[in-house]
Amino acid sequence: MFNIARNELHRLFLSPLAWVILALSQLLLAYLFLTHMDYFNSIQSRISAIPGAPGVTELVAMPLLSNAAIIALLISPLLTMRSFAEERRNETLPLLSSAPLSMFDIVIGKFFGTLTFFLIMASLTVLMICSLAVGTTLDFYQLSAGVIGLILLVASFSAVGIYMSSLTRQPTIAAISTFAILFLFWIIDWASHSTTEFSLLSWLSLLKHFEPMMQGQINTQDISYFALIIFAFLLLTVRRLDRERLDQ
Repeated sequence: MFNIARNELHRLFLSPLAWVILALSQLLLAYLFLTHMDYFNSIQSRISAIPGAPGVTELVAMPLLSNAAIIALLISPLLTMRSFAEERRNETLPLLSSAPLSMFDIVIGKFFGTLTFFLIMASLTVLMICSLAVGTTLDFYQLSAGVIGLILLVASFSAVGIYMSSLTRQPTIAAISTFAILFLFWIIDWASHSTTEFSLLSWLSLLKHFEPMMQGQINTQDISYFALIIFAFLLLTVRRLDRERLDQ
């Protein structure tokens, strides 16, 4: 499993696409970071006298993590589209399936290989935020909750993308379908404004479970939701590839 994860990450960084995505995403996040800092500096004098006014964590760190989540939503289809679709297109999937590994190990290995790329991106973003600790005070509890939320979110993106990649031999189709599903899960809460307190559409929303963590709230309901999404799509991938292995 660890060899599969290492090979998947190695294959990602062998492609110029991964380097371009990482560079552009960090450039964009750095620009947004400076933009949030400029905004905070412009209003700091006006809010400093207000009791309980939001600080640098609420006005700089959390918005930057939210920006990172949106960027991850956009780039995750490009990173996961090749996981199994390219293996199938290059006729190497039967060779991979014949390895002395269970399909579960193969899927989990590819999942962790892709997730490691997102963790690198998240770590660079967190380093930007932690640089603020040199001259100000950060709420590390809220920051930790936000980072946990971001990690769970990108793990969900990776699981969905790997599953969609297992359904086709065309990486482009896998990328488009992954983005469509993730975007649907992102905005599905917009249609959930009903008269009942509980709405299934609201519960299915990724954003609905991500936002509380951006506010420093870690709820078992939100963690269970992300765990369910990750487990369900990885299990679907394993079952799909196991069925294909039996048909060979």
